[in-house]
Amino acid sequence: MNKSIRKAAVIGSGIMGSGIAAHLANVGIPCLLLDMVPKQLTDEETAKGLTLENPAVRNRLAANAIAKLAKTKPAPLFDNSFADRITPGNLEDHLSQLAQVDWIIEVVVENLDVKKGLLQQIEGVWKPGTIVSSNTSGISINAMVATCGDEFKKHFMGTHFFNPPRYMKLLEIIPGQQTDPELVTFMKGFCEKLLGKGVVLAKDTPNFIGNRIGTYGLLVTLKEMTENGYTVEEVDAVTGPAMGRPKSATFRTLDLVGLDTFVHVADNVYHNVTDEHEQRIFTVPLAMKSMVEKGWLGEKSGQGFYLKKKSAGGSEILALDLTTMEYVTQKKPKSASLEAAKLAKGAKEKTKALLGAKDRYSDLAWNILKQVLIYSAEKVGEISDSIQEIDEAMKWGFSWELGPFETWDAIGLKRSVERMEAEGLTVPAWVKDWIAAGNTSFYNNEEGKLYSIHVGSSKYKEVEFAPEIINLRSLKEQNKIIKGNSGASLIDLGDGVTCLEFHSPNNAIGEDILSMITQSLDEVRRNYKGMVIANQGRNFCVGANIMLLLMEAQDEEWDEINDIIHLFQNTMYKVKRFEKPVVAAPHRMCLGGGVEACMPADHVVASAETYYGLVEVGVGLIPAGGGCKEFALRSSQQVSLDGVDLQPFINHVFQTVGTATVSSSGYDAKKLGYLRPSDRVVSNQDFAIYEAKQSVLGLANTDYKPIPEEKIRVVGSEGKAVLQLGAIDMKRGGYISDHDLLIAKKLAHVLAGGDVPAGSLVTEQYMLDLEREAFLSLCGEPKTQQRMHHMLTKGKALRN
Repeated sequence: MNKSIRKAAVIGSGIMGSGIAAHLANVGIPCLLLDMVPKQLTDEETAKGLTLENPAVRNRLAANAIAKLAKTKPAPLFDNSFADRITPGNLEDHLSQLAQVDWIIEVVVENLDVKKGLLQQIEGVWKPGTIVSSNTSGISINAMVATCGDEFKKHFMGTHFFNPPRYMKLLEIIPGQQTDPELVTFMKGFCEKLLGKGVVLAKDTPNFIGNRIGTYGLLVTLKEMTENGYTVEEVDAVTGPAMGRPKSATFRTLDLVGLDTFVHVADNVYHNVTDEHEQRIFTVPLAMKSMVEKGWLGEKSGQGFYLKKKSAGGSEILALDLTTMEYVTQKKPKSASLEAAKLAKGAKEKTKALLGAKDRYSDLAWNILKQVLIYSAEKVGEISDSIQEIDEAMKWGFSWELGPFETWDAIGLKRSVERMEAEGLTVPAWVKDWIAAGNTSFYNNEEGKLYSIHVGSSKYKEVEFAPEIINLRSLKEQNKIIKGNSGASLIDLGDGVTCLEFHSPNNAIGEDILSMITQSLDEVRRNYKGMVIANQGRNFCVGANIMLLLMEAQDEEWDEINDIIHLFQNTMYKVKRFEKPVVAAPHRMCLGGGVEACMPADHVVASAETYYGLVEVGVGLIPAGGGCKEFALRSSQQVSLDGVDLQPFINHVFQTVGTATVSSSGYDAKKLGYLRPSDRVVSNQDFAIYEAKQSVLGLANTDYKPIPEEKIRVVGSEGKAVLQLGAIDMKRGGYISDHDLLIAKKLAHVLAGGDVPAGSLVTEQYMLDLEREAFLSLCGEPKTQQRMHHMLTKGKALRN
């Protein structure tokens, strides 16, 4: 389909509407944000002498929503400046402007009559061919446009974003009965590639996929809890990470979502299904209705299933006792099953361990899980024809590590079905037919390809992925590993391009990864066009191996530490001077040494959600893998013309590194200087390796030359004094400690280029030597060792 979306309009400027507009702005799509015209003036407007006819008043709702974006946490925008891409307006004065956009998204109150009336208004100004969609969490798509024309219906669908739109990967697209299938295909591809979403196609049924299964699971959990006497904290202990679910588990999730919102979603199913058993399940418990009536809605009201109570000694989080409706001190649950799950690695093993130990918590997990699995199977064909889309909806929308059918495979399909039937449950016929045909799982991996059940058949069908998705695990299963060790592997991506994948614990950089980088460069030099540095772990890289450094420092093995840092520096230098292109593709947390592994690359293709930072000062150190040197070099390059003052650039670097600033997005990493103007940011993390591979091929197919070495102009001793004076002022103001000041002085010495005259030209090796000397001296400081130990044991920085 020859179609594009260059401009959009969002109608409704509430939390979801403004969030969707913000995310459209994030990816470069200008957006018109419309809302109703206010009926009354505010006191501030009255004081200014404004009237209800003033444009600032008439656009107030949308304008205020845009203004709030910069203050909202978590941040809806990749960069606050992107708010300029959103234009406020109102439905009376600016409705006709909808004819100028390519996509109109309705995001008003969840009321069928209101939505129908608005869509009729939209149709009155609608330009044929414009896509129109509703962001509804469960109202019928067909019912909304029942009175609209056929051409309008062809261009209408549901687009259910999950909140918050920037961060939640799931987007459910719900075609209507007359929606053009080619338009659905176009929107799926557009939303995946440009908006970075994981798109599932849902049928027009109450609450679609994610909320249908998710709400059912929460209500089943509440039922088991009340019938068998479990507490709030016991349920959350079982239904969180122990089952491969988020830490928010059941009741913290409900508090985050809002109990009123949850009740509305549950009621939507109750009023729109005819099965009496299903209606009983979707009947909201009286205790929850009572909480809503009291205004105990969760975090937005200050209390829900949990209440944070402040006291002179700090604060305590109390849990609600549903039998007395009073808040009580939490009791941490302990049992063999919970301990077994904690010790197990990965969601599959955790779930099996939890179910395998026979105690009351294991029973709770099983009694919840069996009902959710059967219900998910019952809904195949009704809410979606694909078990994969049901699984992905739960993973992307509810942060489950395994979807229902993946979970069923993990615990043993045949064995668990036998147990369900022995306990009197009715398993859907198609599941039993699948097992009877000799199948032992819903999914099957063969030679790196994924197959899933073809419902209605006894055979598997191959799961198709977008061509832009490169799965490293799949490539490894196809024996595409060229070489590897415990820390990293070199994988053949095809077309003469390789991928260096980190896979050490937390992808922390140690000698094994550094060794594999050198070996990989040798291999690529002989046989390949270039290399991508990427992985598909939870985070790209959390930095260097602090444990190793701490052990060596405590043993006063200074030569060992010097050798480790020297190896790191030399390895990164080899990457930078390599005669074939190297492209890095970081994602999510990319800290310390992870940043230094990307900086020497010819090009960086970062995911939009990349949190990038040189954070070494948090453990009492400074960057010493080339990070300081690279920043100094970039600053020098920006002032290559005579007469441009270098000091402001170095001041910015000093502040960024000295405060361990981490970018809030890939775009913010550009603003901070971690990424270069030529580096790219891609919306969909799943596409990043593909895009990096294309970048390698693009460079390789030109007359590629390695980055030449150049001298670095430094601010010298005069500039160092400026940096150190700023740090001393911070100390005098009580903002930093004595040890912070020591670190800052070391950092200033390195970034300034040491005690040379201002404007001196120095070599990269000279700067690396300064880095290494400062790093070694700080390793010997007891307070630095305390910081490293605290980070390893507590997972957060120590201010000492």
